[in-house]
Amino acid sequence: MELTRSHTYGATVEEVIDMLADADAVTQRYSGMGHRDIDVRECERTDDSARIVTSRVVDVDLPGFARKVLAPTNTMVQTDEWRRDGDSWAGTFQVRVEGAPVEMSGKLSLTPDGDSSVYEVTTTMKVKVPLVGGKIADWAGKNDVPRTLQAEFDANDEWLAAHR
Repeated sequence: MELTRSHTYGATVEEVIDMLADADAVTQRYSGMGHRDIDVRECERTDDSARIVTSRVVDVDLPGFARKVLAPTNTMVQTDEWRRDGDSWAGTFQVRVEGAPVEMSGKLSLTPDGDSSVYEVTTTMKVKVPLVGGKIADWAGKNDVPRTLQAEFDANDEWLAAHR
């Protein structure tokens, strides 16, 4: 399953990358999404790079067919890595779902658009379960992943509005 979503933030690229690499913003974002036991393990920002590693417990309202092979509560460890690319930033992310046969990764981009920034996320998800893995990934791509991305966009908008 691959899914691409974009969002325009009413802030400059520098303001957005600063927010994405701010431990307080990261914690508030995930907390506001209902995640718990949030641990910002690493949060480094230089002029040309950023690296954010987090761990958090996430509850997912799985459909019945998926509950037979996946737990609804999981610990996710996410690593986001960013590099400056001229006036823009490009990045990657990986999510390890501890104890689950799920792989999530993707590409990130942040490009200027006047005084705003366009943030694009491409997510790739694989569920390594015979017979139903593709069905679970398809369900996630149509339901949970878009809902999660929108919640992240909304939380980031709130942070930027309060901290500009």
